[in-house]
Amino acid sequence: MRHLDELLRSRRSTNPPLNDPLIEFEEEEKQPVYVAAGQEGSAQADRITALPGQPAGVDFEQYAGYITVDPKAGRALFYYFVESPTDSSSKPLILWLSGGPGCSSLGYGAMEEIGPFRVNPDERTLSMNKYAWNNVANVLFLESPAGVGFSYSNTTLDYSTRGDKSTADDSFTFLINWLERFPHYKNRDLYIAGENYAGHYAPQLAHTIITRNHSTPRLKINLKGIAIGNAFIDDTTMLKGTYEYYWTHALISDETHADIMEHCDFVTGNFSMICYEYQRQAENEHGHIDMYNIYAPKCYINSPRSSLIHGVYSAYDPCSDYYVDTYLNLPEVQAAFHVIPTSWSFCSDFDWKDSPTTVLPTIKELMASGIAIWIFSGDLDGRVSVRSTRYTLNTLKLPVDMAWRPWYSNYEVGGYVIGYQGLTLVTVRGAGHAVPSYQPERALTMITSFLQGVPPPQ
Repeated sequence: MRHLDELLRSRRSTNPPLNDPLIEFEEEEKQPVYVAAGQEGSAQADRITALPGQPAGVDFEQYAGYITVDPKAGRALFYYFVESPTDSSSKPLILWLSGGPGCSSLGYGAMEEIGPFRVNPDERTLSMNKYAWNNVANVLFLESPAGVGFSYSNTTLDYSTRGDKSTADDSFTFLINWLERFPHYKNRDLYIAGENYAGHYAPQLAHTIITRNHSTPRLKINLKGIAIGNAFIDDTTMLKGTYEYYWTHALISDETHADIMEHCDFVTGNFSMICYEYQRQAENEHGHIDMYNIYAPKCYINSPRSSLIHGVYSAYDPCSDYYVDTYLNLPEVQAAFHVIPTSWSFCSDFDWKDSPTTVLPTIKELMASGIAIWIFSGDLDGRVSVRSTRYTLNTLKLPVDMAWRPWYSNYEVGGYVIGYQGLTLVTVRGAGHAVPSYQPERALTMITSFLQGVPPPQ
């Protein structure tokens, strides 16, 4: 997810007008969707008997494999799917998308956030995540676009032409073909969730689904809503909120904050060289901390590891990336996931070709469609801070349907919520950028409310 900084430094598109939809989505109605024939029964070949090192007592089904989205290019996307241990036939489907752009939903989403397992410090065994989201839904993790994680293409050019539109197209094609492979989910309620650059991925995929549902009813997907955490939605308001967050959390000096506010044009986003100089000064002032959780410990070789309590992970471990990286590169693990042996990594380098500097027009279109839209934000994230998110949403000037109030999880304040007309903002207290990594119980409480169509509990 650390590719976000690189993207901001190498912008390739300009702001579309705030009141106009993204034109490229209108063209999708004319494009046929590839649907592979003969997928009936192929789900059983993707079934995972057991993952290496998994604990005893696993009582849910797991599947993993490839879905071809372009046979001519040889482009295939990897998925990992976990069903709910109880009433899976009646529970909805969540599609999880990690951001980046170009980072793995398997490594981050499944193995460190909302999946059923955590990789132990021994890098060989797994423990149960009792706050996994498959307690309340069937969860599908997608590594997208091709080149991320285990997803691949046989056409080298694909790796240098990735962008928002092609990613939305491929993700839609993936979903259509995945539902052919798992036909009993065709009429199931679908929710899209994710974080970081999923602030682009989720709204754009949702927009593609709604557009295609109207133009090709045969491919209709029962999309009910999207929920995106610490979402990268709008460049300019994000940056303004970032430096104000630094200042209000005592990470930078009064003088640097004042200089940034004076010399950086956060209305147009056209920054001068002196503005960039003060931004660099701010980065130097806050020092060597984890901007994805400003109070979290860093991982060092000799840092203490988290403990296990009765086989369940008990706390956030800053070294989790290292455990997951080693585990997913074990030959026996890759064999269990039915993947082509490869060198797996969390994020892949891309020359990202299209990325609007704001996705607000698309979100406005989704609000008009009537699907549920939740934006959630860990309040300790300094990369896409809650202050940035509030600035972004405030530009929409939405009427308030439900006043700001605290919500509760396990008798404690889990965060705060405000309901706008067509959109809900939820903060998660004590969470960083990857909300379920830092506050798994509160994240589960929140997503349960989202699926039930009600605000988080009072």
